[in-house]
Amino acid sequence: MRLPIITLSLILSLCGTEVFAQDELVASPSTTTGEEGTSSYRSRKFLNLTLGIEHDEKLPPIPDNVEFKGDFRKIVTASYAKDLNIIRFNPKREGFATLTIHDKKNGKIVAEFRIDIKKSKLDKVVREMRALLGDIEGINIKIVNDRVVVDGQILLPKDLARIYNVVQQFGDQASSLVTLSPLAQKKIAEFITRDINNPEIEVRAVNDKIILQGWANSEEESKRAEIIAKTYLPDIVIEAAEEKGVIKKRKPANDGVINLIQIKEAAPKPPSKMIQLVVHYVELSKDYSKSFKFQFTPELGDNSQMTFQTGGSSAGGVISSITGTISNLLPKLNWAKQHGHARILESTSLIVEDGKKGEIKQVTNQPYSVIGPDNTQGTAFAEVGIVTAITPVLLGEKSGSIHMDMNFKVSSLVGNTPNGAPITSANEMTSTVVVRDRQSAAVGGLIRNSTSTGYNRPAGQKNPIISLYASKDFNKQQSQFVVFVTPIVKTSASSGAEQIKKKFRLRD
Repeated sequence: MRLPIITLSLILSLCGTEVFAQDELVASPSTTTGEEGTSSYRSRKFLNLTLGIEHDEKLPPIPDNVEFKGDFRKIVTASYAKDLNIIRFNPKREGFATLTIHDKKNGKIVAEFRIDIKKSKLDKVVREMRALLGDIEGINIKIVNDRVVVDGQILLPKDLARIYNVVQQFGDQASSLVTLSPLAQKKIAEFITRDINNPEIEVRAVNDKIILQGWANSEEESKRAEIIAKTYLPDIVIEAAEEKGVIKKRKPANDGVINLIQIKEAAPKPPSKMIQLVVHYVELSKDYSKSFKFQFTPELGDNSQMTFQTGGSSAGGVISSITGTISNLLPKLNWAKQHGHARILESTSLIVEDGKKGEIKQVTNQPYSVIGPDNTQGTAFAEVGIVTAITPVLLGEKSGSIHMDMNFKVSSLVGNTPNGAPITSANEMTSTVVVRDRQSAAVGGLIRNSTSTGYNRPAGQKNPIISLYASKDFNKQQSQFVVFVTPIVKTSASSGAEQIKKKFRLRD
């Protein structure tokens, strides 16, 4: 039985046919049915080894207790790694031998190897190429048909360029059949999927292209996914057959990324928040006066008179009397102190939509008469009151801060002119503040502040004997207008209506 097999191996080797990995399943000639009633098979493989080059062979599933038989020890040493189920051959000399693996339990052959070892001048080339390319995973360097062939599949295009450069150094003695592994494209697709981080976007690798499909929330998200995919694209590899014109590939209409992502229809925006603005107008006025006066100015009044008397029972003659009157003889001391406070408070409230302008106008028209150009009498009006305009903008629902552009105008009646026209004073404030929900902002300042002091202003005296006078008058007036604004964020305009109905006892 061995002679025909040896002859077949030699013939195939001489014809240049690769028999390195030929497997055969051969039925056992002794029996076709085992002890358990199943057919018994053994694995047969032909190995062409080169002297000085180790070779690792993966074994088929074999029993736990086996023994190695055959004449292989005369040309090769074999070491068996049971945990990896791998046998390593280290050729020692040229020749042909057989290795059989037997099951110790029943003695049956479970695997058979026909080993043919030859010496080649390409051994040195193989060793050098393995030294240069040994760190690249997925390749196999072997001698086939008097040529060193590098075969396998790799993950990175840069490794393919390195293999090409090494093979070129050996000229006609070596060639490369290495290609990019399809697993590389799948791995790249996994990396792209991870970086896009959107479960609704699917990334697939098909025919050296990356296909993006699924749903994106916006056009920007779709463009972002395409940019990430282009970043991961490997370099383009041109195979030898394509370079020589044997194969003509279709030119891609894109750069390797096909974007089929569809954009979702934008969801309707939620209704805008409603903001209630509670405004308190406070005008404070303060009057303070203090006066002091000391006066001692006695005056002498002359009441002397002379009369003539004639007739009657008494003798006539001249009658005279001298009379003097002293007034303001006692000193006078006057001291007074007065305080006056006035506070005008008015509150308003309005609800506006977020980002919209709200305005409250509370004015009174004061009529007065006017004379027209043709001496016709008419009536004009002067507006007196408060005008408020506020534009609130909610700075994010989580922040709870509200940006407000505010304008306040207050006009009041001061007096009237001689012809009856009203005299008004107007104060206007414009401000921008940021306030948190349900917190108040005070806007305003001192409007009027006047102080006056008078010294020694006595009233006129006709004939004072002596004059002692001292006085001091102090007056201070302050007025301040302050506006307090409190924003309250509402879910809707009807929020809080139940409390108002309950307060005023209203029913639907």
